[in-house]
Amino acid sequence: MIAYVTVGVDDIARAKRFYSAFLPALGYQLEEYHGDLSYALPEQPGQSVAVPEFYVKSPFDGAPASAGNGTMIAFQASSQKQVRDLHSAALAAGGSDEGQPGFRAAYGAQFYVGYLRDPQGNKMALFSSNPDEPGRDG
Repeated sequence: MIAYVTVGVDDIARAKRFYSAFLPALGYQLEEYHGDLSYALPEQPGQSVAVPEFYVKSPFDGAPASAGNGTMIAFQASSQKQVRDLHSAALAAGGSDEGQPGFRAAYGAQFYVGYLRDPQGNKMALFSSNPDEPGRDG
């Protein structure tokens, strides 16, 4: 089980603007600790397993942050509209587009996804696979 995911950044203020443009809409709450960012989903009553937290930090070794080649973090949205809205909000907050929201032939018919990079270059995906919405073929 994944307990947390961390991305390294050189500019915490830019990262905060970017991630705060969409993570709160997905239910994440921001806590700042010693200048770093921690986004967590609130625990639900009766929840038996902890949901992974997402940390945004300056690298511990003091070297410049770098994005991992082939590394991507995906956040699940509730609908295709939410994917579009949050993708736009993240771009307006300093992100860059890596693939407009939509269906991809390589994935299942219900998998609706948009890709972007944070200001540091870390790749993110926002997706919805809501079975109550029209799929790629419908």
